[in-house]
Amino acid sequence: MSAPSNRRSIFLGRMSLPERNYLADALRAETVGGILLLAAAVAALIWANTLGGSYEAVRGFHLGPSAVGLDLSVQHWAANGLLAIFFFVAGIELKRELVAGELRDPRAAALPVIAAICGMVVPAVVYFAVNSLGGGSLQGWAVPTATDIAFALAVLAVIGTSLPAALRAFLLTLAVVDDLFAILIIAVFFTSTINFLALGLSVAGLVLFHLLLRKGVRGWYVYVPLAVVIWGLMENSGVHATIAGVAMGLMLRCTRREGETSSPGEHIEHLVRPLSAGFAVPLFALFSAGVSLSGGAVHDVFTRPETLGVVLGLVVGKTLGIFGGTWCTARFTKAQLNPDLKWPDVFAVASLAGIGFTVSLLIGELAFSENPVLTDEIKASVLIGSLLAAVFAGILLKVRNAKYKALCEDEERDEDQDGIPDIYELDKPEFHLRMAAIHEAKAAEHRRLAELASGTHAEDDDPA
Repeated sequence: MSAPSNRRSIFLGRMSLPERNYLADALRAETVGGILLLAAAVAALIWANTLGGSYEAVRGFHLGPSAVGLDLSVQHWAANGLLAIFFFVAGIELKRELVAGELRDPRAAALPVIAAICGMVVPAVVYFAVNSLGGGSLQGWAVPTATDIAFALAVLAVIGTSLPAALRAFLLTLAVVDDLFAILIIAVFFTSTINFLALGLSVAGLVLFHLLLRKGVRGWYVYVPLAVVIWGLMENSGVHATIAGVAMGLMLRCTRREGETSSPGEHIEHLVRPLSAGFAVPLFALFSAGVSLSGGAVHDVFTRPETLGVVLGLVVGKTLGIFGGTWCTARFTKAQLNPDLKWPDVFAVASLAGIGFTVSLLIGELAFSENPVLTDEIKASVLIGSLLAAVFAGILLKVRNAKYKALCEDEERDEDQDGIPDIYELDKPEFHLRMAAIHEAKAAEHRRLAELASGTHAEDDDPA
């Protein structure tokens, strides 16, 4: 057994091959989800700006059983119901990171956690400063604090095709921590009145959900109806219903036992992710992103303090917060980045985290629910701020992409054709011996050719 190492904890060092494959699969799924999300947002903007009356009529249409407090508008169903599926998947991702990913090691977790916190605090400070000086409302301080993982990973996957996996892992881990704090913000700051009876019954349902999982009970016909009941009770309690989704996601086991090819969490995530990325989140975008983008509306975004604070928070606050938090953590603690990464890479990814679409739209609706006009302006500012962040980050990533093209080719090289990239075999003693033998053989061949060229004979030389 090897002795424990005293080296500094290197966050985002070379990942194991299973983790790397898992990350690649996640990135492919998020890319598709990001494209669908973008398509739904564009469709909402076109619909709202061409046939605005029908758009408002559809998303304002109420349906559902009023007897149990669920007579909700289509927009409300999308925001509170469908997004619960999105947060359920986010809860599973968070659980996996806590038990099997980067967040399982407190020393390694310090870097993304501090970076995520700074990436939420600084945008809030920027919003607060702009609105304090401009006399605007401080209610929207939380709008620019969130990162949209689907959009951000889609941009990174499309533009940064040759960037190292460690950079993608940084964004993924950062976004998982970001989602956790966004959930806490929604639960703490956007819960007005609480129905303690409904909340208590919802908690009891969560306990039952957990006990059934511990007992190994299987069957979607058990868990799906129970999840719907838990969600309905949470919706009636006054606490945002998406909290029920993330709570159930966190309860799933994400570690594999002997004989298992996948953990229950991995299996459920594999089944539910397409529903989240392909249906729930795009429909939420369709019924939330439809705002008027006339010339006057765009002008208001850059002149009204509330909307300007959101744009600056996403574009400037996110970048400075994440980059500054990462640099300070690496500078003053024992955590450090992968030596292959450079600070311009971190700066580019920090700017990419300014894409705050899904959760920012949700928080904007919650923060200004009593002012529909301002709500639409806040949504417009989220769209514009996210677009600016995507363009700025895209330029930076494009520049860095060329630098890492050769590095990515080295990572994928498999000279012995054994199906395992050679970089994962560097730690094997037999690999070193084999490479040493190859180098010695090449050196001997060079000596023989030199002897032939000079007319001498190898047998006349001293073997030593």
